[in-house]
Amino acid sequence: MTEGLVSTIIPVFNRSTLLVEAVSSALEQTYPQLEVIVVDDASTDDTPQVIASLCERDARVRSVRRENGGPGLARETGRQAARGEFIQYLDSDDLLLPRKFELQVAALRADPSAGIAYGITRYRDAAGDEIACMWKEANQVQRKMFPSFLVSRWWETVTPLFRRSVTDAAGPWTNLRLEEDWEYDCRIAALDPDLAFVDEVLAEHRDHVEARLSRGGNDPERLRMRARAHVLIAGHAQRAGIDRSLPAMQHLGRDLFHLARQCGAAGLRQESRELLTAAVKISAARDLRTYNFVARLIGVRNAGTMAETLDRFRSR
Repeated sequence: MTEGLVSTIIPVFNRSTLLVEAVSSALEQTYPQLEVIVVDDASTDDTPQVIASLCERDARVRSVRRENGGPGLARETGRQAARGEFIQYLDSDDLLLPRKFELQVAALRADPSAGIAYGITRYRDAAGDEIACMWKEANQVQRKMFPSFLVSRWWETVTPLFRRSVTDAAGPWTNLRLEEDWEYDCRIAALDPDLAFVDEVLAEHRDHVEARLSRGGNDPERLRMRARAHVLIAGHAQRAGIDRSLPAMQHLGRDLFHLARQCGAAGLRQESRELLTAAVKISAARDLRTYNFVARLIGVRNAGTMAETLDRFRSR
């Protein structure tokens, strides 16, 4: 580990144009001690050539190419290669503002008890216009990640700067391709690190017309990945000793319950049962226990199909 160095890890797959902008935003930091590690997740377009050009232009940029495994495993490859005291994860479609490292490293230096520094993230639509984040309560000011992270992941991957000691303690990213970032953050939250907040806009999360793994319907494979992530998140909350009576835990229980019904209706019996088991452990909701009883009687697929049909009927 190199003291004071910030390692920026950028996973990328077939996104050369946006990648150039992301790398530039890291290299243009006012903070001088940095390295950029671009992890090519087996791109099939011109991305490898663009990465080679970026490395030739600036010695602070280096790259690793790996077999395709999704964003989590790509970030893990970068984490293993990182030499910095601080870790920054940067998705290839997002941007760092110039003073991000300067201000966040200063916040961590000023608060030795804090394991993570974060600031405000600005949101832009595909046209580049600034928008309000309406789909979650973003940019919260918190001293701890739990229990609020059980309701939603209220920051983006670009938002936090981690001490390496925190990411080392959290362990490796999973091979999940959906909600892998939420699961990772909740695993970190279970370590109970303090947060240092910087009251400045320090990053941008951008929408665009290119492909995103987070977009798409609830096909069985997507449901299977979401189910695994949710079960892991529930386990992190339990290990952290979060009181099951808290509203955030009850919210997570309902989320698990809803996903269990979707998995049941899709014929994912094992995933539905695991979600129900996790939900019952953290929630005492009567409808959940009733559904669990019915699922044992008629099977999770029949119970899930029945519940989904009732929901559609009620929404009319």
